[in-house]
Amino acid sequence: MAGWAGVELSALNPLRTVWLALAAAFLLALLLQLAPAGLLPSCALFQDLIRYGKTKLSGPLRPAVCRAFDVPKRYFSHFYIISVLWNGFLLWSLSQSVFLGTPFPNWLRALLRTLGATPFRALELESRASQMLVGELALSAFLVLVFLWVHSLRRLFECFYVSVFSNAVIHVVQYCFGLVYYVLVGLTVLSQMPMDDKNVYVLGKNLLTQARWFHILGMLMFFWSSAHQYKCHVILSNLRRNKKGVIVHCQHRIPFGDWFDYVSSANYLAELMIYISMAVTFGFHNLTWWLVVTYVFFSQALSAFFNHNFYKSTFVSYPKHRKAFLPFLF
Repeated sequence: MAGWAGVELSALNPLRTVWLALAAAFLLALLLQLAPAGLLPSCALFQDLIRYGKTKLSGPLRPAVCRAFDVPKRYFSHFYIISVLWNGFLLWSLSQSVFLGTPFPNWLRALLRTLGATPFRALELESRASQMLVGELALSAFLVLVFLWVHSLRRLFECFYVSVFSNAVIHVVQYCFGLVYYVLVGLTVLSQMPMDDKNVYVLGKNLLTQARWFHILGMLMFFWSSAHQYKCHVILSNLRRNKKGVIVHCQHRIPFGDWFDYVSSANYLAELMIYISMAVTFGFHNLTWWLVVTYVFFSQALSAFFNHNFYKSTFVSYPKHRKAFLPFLF
């Protein structure tokens, strides 16, 4: 087997370890919420760290010390500002390397290697099949980084022009985590790019010649999921606007339409589908990205669980057939 393929089967590197640890932490938090009430941690800080926005209202009484670390939920826009700038820089650097042969900055190459990126060497590509796989991986990583940047740009637009934020809050630790998250996820994508000692290794002058069926399927899934998430955010926004589009209140209402007819957190389900579309773009077999998807699944499932409980406890007429996160299942 070619040297690059062996990398996929190697032991956990720092990036995989981080995503595995995050996935395990959110799985544990979710299981604790599903456990009998007597087994739930009584620590107010724990509950404060796993809830945000309106779900803090339905949680345990928050002591004053917890409220001292509140940050407005509208600061979500900062996450996407960081992502557009940082991942835009990574995308620009990658484009320069792929199309112009410009090496990555030394500090970026060193950072990627520290995180677990393994350099590929042309001499290791002994067969034509191995060369094709490397070309496919290069296009996959490039497309996923484009998807991530487009996703962040759309979410930034929604924060400024679509979403209607109330006075809901998040914990400062959640805020800092959100800032770091989009930096880390961009580096995770870039670390999957086949590189030699100096720059990205691409077979041939035209990266698009490496396109395969899963690239097309992943792209279609990405735009389909993104369109549904945008529609869900518009539905939520319209709950606080009148027919002329003017904001009239910041109270919570029951959303209807699109995927909200099946789950309470349709926008979270769309987020999961967006990350799954990226896994498809990687050809289904990228272990590192599936760990990212696993983290997204458990983190979104936890938030969806709290959202579902909030709606059920707040609205007596809440549709009983709706699930929290996965249609007909959970």
